[in-house]
Amino acid sequence: MRTLTAALCLGLLVAATAPARAAEVAVLDWRAALMDSDAAERAMSALRTRLADRQQEASALGEELQGMQQRLEGEGMTETARRTTLQAFQEKGQRFERLHREIAQARHEAEQAFLQQAEPRLDQAVRQVIERHGVAVLVDPNGVLHADQDLQDLTGEVTARLNALD
Repeated sequence: MRTLTAALCLGLLVAATAPARAAEVAVLDWRAALMDSDAAERAMSALRTRLADRQQEASALGEELQGMQQRLEGEGMTETARRTTLQAFQEKGQRFERLHREIAQARHEAEQAFLQQAEPRLDQAVRQVIERHGVAVLVDPNGVLHADQDLQDLTGEVTARLNALD
């Protein structure tokens, strides 16, 4: 009888602690938390302002290239005009590609600088949220292959903490 009582108690203990253990696991999309923060919005806004002239030039060049391509595909152009237009098209196309590379490089550098600068605050915000929720295991949502139940998503709370640290 004692063995049966002990087995039942052990079974109840395991059943009672299983959900608690599952609650200690949570997910965090740290990229989303960081990029949704006020600091990220300010950094991206500053980048858009800094790149506005190049973006505008690239957009105008793109429209101009489309018009030139339509003229080149059309009829009624002399051979000399076609060659001149084709040469201008190639030069503007090279400028367009160069601008796009410069813009992409500037974005990449700005994102890397932001991530490096924001990392200590992100770490602090994550630690605060982990402590608040008693999380033992924190995983990236893309790394979860299977979970029997929905895992607590701390992304929004980390973003709120990041905003409070600014």
